[in-house]
Amino acid sequence: MSVTPRSEHQDREGWPTGSFLGALPEAVRADLLRIGTRCRYVPEEILMHEGERSRHVVLLRSGFVKVTARLANGHEALLAIRVGGDIVGEMAAMDDAPRSATITACGDIAASIVRESDLRLFLNSRPEAALAIAGIVTQRLRWANRRRVEFGGFPVKVRLARVLAELAASYGHRVPRGLVIGVDLTQPELAALTGSAEVTIHKALAELRRDDLITTGYRRTTVLDLDRLRQVARMDEDLT
Repeated sequence: MSVTPRSEHQDREGWPTGSFLGALPEAVRADLLRIGTRCRYVPEEILMHEGERSRHVVLLRSGFVKVTARLANGHEALLAIRVGGDIVGEMAAMDDAPRSATITACGDIAASIVRESDLRLFLNSRPEAALAIAGIVTQRLRWANRRRVEFGGFPVKVRLARVLAELAASYGHRVPRGLVIGVDLTQPELAALTGSAEVTIHKALAELRRDDLITTGYRRTTVLDLDRLRQVARMDEDLT
């Protein structure tokens, strides 16, 4: 991790409305970002380790990370993807428990680190932000509990379909043919997010294209039929 001087140019706005920063009122968001220390992470750098006792949070300004945890059988399960606008580490900041997951950078990340003490003072004075974090914690805990149990045993095509369906539902924007995923993903990045080899991802993408579920271009993926993609992903109606 490298610390970025505060005088650096402001990150672009337009975070997804489904993200933490994107959902906050502009004034509240600006005040929250102001109390953080800006930093950058390089690809594959660990932002937080499962089991560690740190309590700060990280606000993702750009880029995306994967959230993983170890299953009882030793396998690594992909729990979630977080993108620019999201907050990570919020559960440990709310209590004194160890980190419940490992956060890994998938590409270059621009972020802000907010200390737990500063965050608590901010939430006490800005109820809009406190309610937003409470809602996120509840939503993520329910979702992560289901994923920890079931994700580890799925084949690559199913894991890939889950990643694409979740991204399309959370960050996609509507076009005439479907939903364009609002996160730039290369095949190596998809391989990292699904815990698979790039050649396997290439094959799985080809199968999804052949089934008219997606189209792909340079760092652009369009989901043509989200309902059918979710069927391939074996997702229940409440998992998006």
